[in-house]
Amino acid sequence: MEQKNNVSTIAAFSIVIGIILAASIWGILSLREKPIVLQGEIEAKQIRVSGKLPGRISEYWVEEGQMVKKGDTLVAISSPEALAKYYQVLSLENAAQAQNQKVDKGTRKQIIQSLFEAWQKSKADLALATKTHKRIQSLFEDGVVTRQKMDEVEALYLSAQAGEKARYYQYQLALDGAQKEDKEAAQSLADAAKGGVEQVKAVLSDSKLTAPCDAEVSQKILYPGELAGPGAPILSLVALDQPYAIINVREDLMPHFKMGKKFKADIPALALKQIEFKINFIKPLGSYATWRATRQSGGYDMKTFEIHALPTENQDGLRPGMTILTKIDSKTQIPQ
Repeated sequence: MEQKNNVSTIAAFSIVIGIILAASIWGILSLREKPIVLQGEIEAKQIRVSGKLPGRISEYWVEEGQMVKKGDTLVAISSPEALAKYYQVLSLENAAQAQNQKVDKGTRKQIIQSLFEAWQKSKADLALATKTHKRIQSLFEDGVVTRQKMDEVEALYLSAQAGEKARYYQYQLALDGAQKEDKEAAQSLADAAKGGVEQVKAVLSDSKLTAPCDAEVSQKILYPGELAGPGAPILSLVALDQPYAIINVREDLMPHFKMGKKFKADIPALALKQIEFKINFIKPLGSYATWRATRQSGGYDMKTFEIHALPTENQDGLRPGMTILTKIDSKTQIPQ
């Protein structure tokens, strides 16, 4: 009986010792510094599609969630006012071009010929007036005609001279055509009218908006019948082929996140483990993201930095909003 009691005592003592050892090991393990888990999320380039043409949305060729290729037509905008403006400036351009061609070609041949004929007639009139003037002057000197008749003939002679010169100058002006300055002015007006047409055409080219890159249609901001202003977003796209991770990191943890450094993270939504990312962008956040002071007395307030990182290998299925988790050693933290 006494031997049985001794065995029971030893067994009980062993159990107690085992419990104490297990508790000690558990306490030691629980007191060890655990790695810090940082949570971020996946983002992608967002593109807001807008145009220069004011008008109403007439039709969509895509739906939300649809994948589009670069150059695919997304939406049509109707603007009767802009179309009317185009026809107006086009008419002005045609008129300016016609006027420029008219000035550039010079006077018509028929007009030049008629002026030439008029000059020839005035030359004949001058020749007749010259002969008459000489004849009457000779008679006047002989005393056959009066002074009054001589004055009348001389006036007709001088008038014929002036008429012949005027016709000659008109004929020469028609031959020379428009002056250089007139031609340059006509050409400038034609160029200005053409510029107006090109400007309106450039605006009208936005009546059908196309995708600037391969992307997914994420949201229709305006719907058919709604008015779209110049530069106002109409729909948004997300470039799923350009995902990146965003993590907000406290200042005392920044030694783990330097520009160009790589780290690994898990993506629970895709059940992916230890996906490698490379840091390509770092910026400080505003004062709203400031943490507590590093010490109760003195020290400094810790800032928060936004870290962007790209996956080093292509990962199918990454979408904006997915959570990423990365673990870092806490030993480099600043003591509190």
